[in-house]
Amino acid sequence: MPLTLTEWLQHLESLHPKVIQLGLDRVLSVKAALGITQTIPLFIVGGTNGKGSTCAMLERILRCAGYRVGTYTSPHLLAYNERVRINGEPASDDALCAGFAEVEQARGDTALTYFEFGTLGAWQVFERADLDVIVMEVGLGGRLDAVNAFDADCAIVTSVDLDHMEYLGDTRELIGREKAGIFRAGRPAIVGDPMPPATVIEYAQAIGAVLKVSGRDFGFAGDRQQWGYWRREPERLVKRGGLGYPALRGANQLLNASAVITALDAMSDKVPVSVGDIRLGLATVELPGRFQVMPGRPSVIFDVAHNPHAASVLNENLSSMGFYPETWAVLGMLRDKDIAGVLDRLKGRIDHWMLCDLGGPRGTLAGDIAEMIAGQGIPGSVSTFASPVDAWQATRERVGADDRIVVFGSFLTVAEVMREYARSPLPSKG
Repeated sequence: MPLTLTEWLQHLESLHPKVIQLGLDRVLSVKAALGITQTIPLFIVGGTNGKGSTCAMLERILRCAGYRVGTYTSPHLLAYNERVRINGEPASDDALCAGFAEVEQARGDTALTYFEFGTLGAWQVFERADLDVIVMEVGLGGRLDAVNAFDADCAIVTSVDLDHMEYLGDTRELIGREKAGIFRAGRPAIVGDPMPPATVIEYAQAIGAVLKVSGRDFGFAGDRQQWGYWRREPERLVKRGGLGYPALRGANQLLNASAVITALDAMSDKVPVSVGDIRLGLATVELPGRFQVMPGRPSVIFDVAHNPHAASVLNENLSSMGFYPETWAVLGMLRDKDIAGVLDRLKGRIDHWMLCDLGGPRGTLAGDIAEMIAGQGIPGSVSTFASPVDAWQATRERVGADDRIVVFGSFLTVAEVMREYARSPLPSKG
């Protein structure tokens, strides 16, 4: 009897003793056994933050141009199917199960990790979907990530900052070298970070990638109503003015959007798009959990920010929202994240810390975060709860009509509260 998707996912979790085991040998051997060859244009997106937004913009603009697009991202919020999208729609259980069955048959006694198995399974789904172009998001790092078993026709590194240091190194230079590993010789390498580590530039130049760096080779400028894009070519300056702001909210989205436009321009011989496609794509792009502001009062913001760089962006975005009497934070984090750094970036922005335990071997207890808040002298009242839903429900009861609630710290935290919010939206107060 064929396995259900739930059963397949349980199988994936049981295959390899480690959740994360970087290296390409396993996935490359199974890729060869599957007989995979690349014939469809492929964008690969890496970076510390901004990967999901960049993938969403690429996907949406390409779809507006009439292309049939396959997109692979991680992690998911509410259902595994979100990781594998065909023309913007999550892959069906049947399609995923069929892809997993093919990987299982091909792998022999090779013990793939959950992410490696899922990556190859996603590609098998894409093989049968009659696609024009594929967009894939790196899971962790770049050089040794399973997605890098595939060769990018165009690679984007969105940003480089300190995260996953136990795997990638403890400096921006070391982490940058890992992320630059997705670049390929003679192919476009787009760097959305305006201040990238030297290692990113050096690696791209060493292999002969076609390097484009934000602020040097392309960039943007804007006012309150619109923004303009520019790109420097050997003999001319290319400009696109009068662009509407991306539908994704946040101060950093123009960095992502300008990198996306640069990547699409670099691939214009394979997947041409028009300025109209870009305008429409940016205006209609959606991505849950990235500074997602829900309608109604009090204001509710979902944001998966889980490292100091993302917390800085969240702080900037919150500061641009206008006046709110009080800001409530529902926060749960994994213990392998820089929790102290995240707290520091939001110091003074939060009036009430509603801290929650996260389960599993990587979860942090709310009490441990409360101790960090006290130790760092961070202002605001502190309450602790056994789960994100408990913290959310307590916040609902205490929040004022003109206040705002920000739910952040982990995909797990946001997902649990999102499910509860969908079942019982916050009634407007006042």
